[in-house]
Amino acid sequence: MLIPYEPALVAGTLVQRYKRFLADIRLADGRELTLHCPNTGSMKNCGEPGSRVWVKLEQRPGRKLPGTWELVETLPGELACIHSARANSVIAAALTAGLIAPLTDYPVARREVTLTPGGSRFDFLLEGATGSCVLEVKSVTLALGGGVGAFPDAVSLRGQKHLRELTQLAQAGQRACLLFCVMHSGIACVRPADHIDPVYGQLLREAVAAGVQVLAWSIIPTPLGLEVAGQLPVLLQGEGSSQT
Repeated sequence: MLIPYEPALVAGTLVQRYKRFLADIRLADGRELTLHCPNTGSMKNCGEPGSRVWVKLEQRPGRKLPGTWELVETLPGELACIHSARANSVIAAALTAGLIAPLTDYPVARREVTLTPGGSRFDFLLEGATGSCVLEVKSVTLALGGGVGAFPDAVSLRGQKHLRELTQLAQAGQRACLLFCVMHSGIACVRPADHIDPVYGQLLREAVAAGVQVLAWSIIPTPLGLEVAGQLPVLLQGEGSSQT
């Protein structure tokens, strides 16, 4: 299943990313534009000046910047989608199409749901005849080499909070699932980035022990669109055990 880009992306070269949400891009015709960088993370290994990139140019009333940075080539032939918000939209489309096998029992998907006062807002509440499942989606673009990807790419207090709450839900009997949306063509498995956020790694293992299901799904970025590929293994102990 390919989710196409509309309008089509335009190739360029990254000059620099700065102020978190801005990126200077040089297009093939020589123009240099300041575009929106839709990623709040560190973008470790995804923001090297001189990298080949693809952008979506949009001119419309009220828009401050003329486009959005979408893809980057991290290594020759390996692409990553740095537009982190696309993770939710592509997973929503995959759920509707029945492509995520462990979650096909839920025909209804409500988005951005808060279950308890003062609690986190989770990406999806899936509902069906067999019950419900709370689903949180995380975008993965940090490639460590050798086909291994990791999350998070910076210390994530928000991610830690999500794991604590998913663990509490699972302990209370609610089905809870964390899905790593892997938007990097060079990643074949995912593990917690203990070397970056050891607290997150420990909380992830505690969540699994409490019954939280952890999945990883490969989304292959191409200049034409995002392709829903299939399930990837999750390595809970780096090179150790996995959950699929």
